[in-house]
Amino acid sequence: MHMLYDSESFVVVQIHANAPEESAPAPTIPQLARNGFEIVDKRSGKEVYLDGSWAEMFQLRLSAWEQNTPTQQEIEDTLESYSGLANTPISLH
Repeated sequence: MHMLYDSESFVVVQIHANAPEESAPAPTIPQLARNGFEIVDKRSGKEVYLDGSWAEMFQLRLSAWEQNTPTQQEIEDTLESYSGLANTPISLH
């Protein structure tokens, strides 16, 4: 996991779900990558996990932000649009 963004309203974490440990032997059969991004809306207490094509689109946005640094408001507005996909309330285990 890698924290990408943390504000009063949102947290964005990049997750490498099945990244092998450095000392682990190479897998004998191919595995699908399950990398993605978790966006937590602190205001509503909900989260959304982006993987597959959603994660690819979000990664493209992150790459664009590296080229043109956005304002915090632009970041918050973008995350707000993704938080509309969230329907899972956060629960601590």
